[in-house]
Amino acid sequence: MSVDAYGIHIGFLYFRFYGMIIMFGAVVATLLARRLLSERGEDTDLVWDALIWLLIFGLIGARIYHIFTPSKFNTYTTMDYLTHPLRILTTWEGGLGMPGAIAGGVVGLYLFARRRNLNLGFMLDIAAPGVALAQAIGRWGNFINQELYGPPTDLPWKIFIRPENRLAGYENYEYFHPLFLYESMWNLCNAILLLWLWRRYPQQLKEGDLFFVYLITYPLGRFLLEFMRLDFVPMWGINFNQTFMLLVAIASGTVIVLRHKMKRRTT
Repeated sequence: MSVDAYGIHIGFLYFRFYGMIIMFGAVVATLLARRLLSERGEDTDLVWDALIWLLIFGLIGARIYHIFTPSKFNTYTTMDYLTHPLRILTTWEGGLGMPGAIAGGVVGLYLFARRRNLNLGFMLDIAAPGVALAQAIGRWGNFINQELYGPPTDLPWKIFIRPENRLAGYENYEYFHPLFLYESMWNLCNAILLLWLWRRYPQQLKEGDLFFVYLITYPLGRFLLEFMRLDFVPMWGINFNQTFMLLVAIASGTVIVLRHKMKRRTT
């Protein structure tokens, strides 16, 4: 057995720290969802069955998003993937997009809820705080890979980036903003906010509202932090990820307002 900066070698097997951290986050999120189900008197075993659907479809969605959204950290371009389809399977070379993971997870949860005759909105609300918490944990995988950092800085919380992981044009800088940490802290605060709303306003929230709140707070944080990203590649002359996140936040806020306006009209 041997250990390097990115994982553990055991014979011909290689266990990456990034993957371990992601799975740890998924388990923690599942345990939190189980706790929330217990608080509402629901069957807590549902979460373990749902986890399989979320992981499978979340991984598919994350990979698709990565393939079609360019980044300076990407090993291959979109055209590389399309002309060499087997490269789509090489997830160990990097390439999972969180927006795609969320979209894929929603699809997986929809199929699971339909199969088990469950309310999708309720299940999304159960999942939302855990997803935010899993993201807070998962971002530390970016620290291991040294792939999510901001501009050079001399602030006390700066992080050292090894020369082989520095982007072109920044080779002579050693210390950078820990952008992964900023997003991790944002996601942790998001998880706390969602849990507070869940417990403080159980009667006022409609089923699905908590998930739409998540779709406001998480994209808003990503929108703000994208101003510090060094690795984005413009699409159609814009930062696609940043623009997409802003649109999702606005759309989700609009949905919540309209849902509650309709509720007041019917009461």
